[in-house]
Amino acid sequence: MIHRFLAFYLPQFHPIPENDIWWGKGFTEWTNVTKAKPLFNGHYQPHLPSDLGFYDLRLFETQEAQAALAKEYGIYGFCYYHYWFNGRQVLERPVDEIIARRKPDFPFCLCWANENWTRLWNGGDREILLQQSYSAEDDIAHIQRLMPIFKDRRYIRVDGRPLFLVYRASRLPDPAATVCRWREQAAKTGLPGLYLCNVESFSTDHGLAPKAGFDAAVEFAPDWRVLPPPLGRKHWRLRFLTRNFGPWENNRICRYADLRDAMLAKPRPQYLRYPGVTPMWDNTARRKEDAIILTDSTPEKYESWLRHAVQNFQPPSSEENFVFINAWNEWAEGNHLEPCQKWGRAYLEATKHVFCPSEEEDTKA
Repeated sequence: MIHRFLAFYLPQFHPIPENDIWWGKGFTEWTNVTKAKPLFNGHYQPHLPSDLGFYDLRLFETQEAQAALAKEYGIYGFCYYHYWFNGRQVLERPVDEIIARRKPDFPFCLCWANENWTRLWNGGDREILLQQSYSAEDDIAHIQRLMPIFKDRRYIRVDGRPLFLVYRASRLPDPAATVCRWREQAAKTGLPGLYLCNVESFSTDHGLAPKAGFDAAVEFAPDWRVLPPPLGRKHWRLRFLTRNFGPWENNRICRYADLRDAMLAKPRPQYLRYPGVTPMWDNTARRKEDAIILTDSTPEKYESWLRHAVQNFQPPSSEENFVFINAWNEWAEGNHLEPCQKWGRAYLEATKHVFCPSEEEDTKA
């Protein structure tokens, strides 16, 4: 059975008034990316783009080039992060433009990144810049705002039901009630339903899908719980390689292959969970202290992970066949399939090898 590869997509590559105020005029994700420096011998920083350059999503040609590149290498669609704060949207321009222009002709869906925005870039409750708040009224207003997007012909569906992810469902006061309200509103607008998934990124979100009435869960990679639980700094230092970073001594690093192997060894849950894979990870560009770095990632190791994830996942139906890749363009987290100056298109080539194994065999022959 064919699997559909969906790549998480960050839209923070154009200026917005909020970021101008908080971080300085003209801030985009590239601002942090270009400031990153290697912290030890062999540390891959900064991550700099190659083929697509330092793009600006206000130029629609960028989204067309991204879609063409993704399609060429076996990516079925993008999962755009969607930001909604009690009626207030930010970074909505890229999705609004693909709706208004009706192109590129490339499948997409949304993931509500329902975390606080903070100066620490951690979604926590300290130094909050933009805060999440929830209510029954906001649940209805939110899903009504999304209905025109859900009805776009390119929007990804399962048996006609639009696919919608929630990044931190455990943050909702009553996730099951929110799910019910959303489904009721979808029925009122004539949709056959919604296909709802919660993302298993934090401990409180694991196992929530069947309890709250979600159709499935999405495994988020990297899942730091596997190396090792519990997530205390003392425990991390027992398993993680430690280096003297001077002022960055709180940063933690581990081997990519260790995380890959530990995630592949996770037991299968009793509910439907779509597998997740990451090509690499290093968020020192965003977080100058207390960053997490995966070392020794290579396209070959990523390809091995993706191939095993695909082989180990048997879709329950022809349309419930997603594999999530984190991410297409999280450059400040050192986490991207988009070509960079070190690896070029090698990670995209690795993705295509898994998606089209026959082509790989023909090439080797």
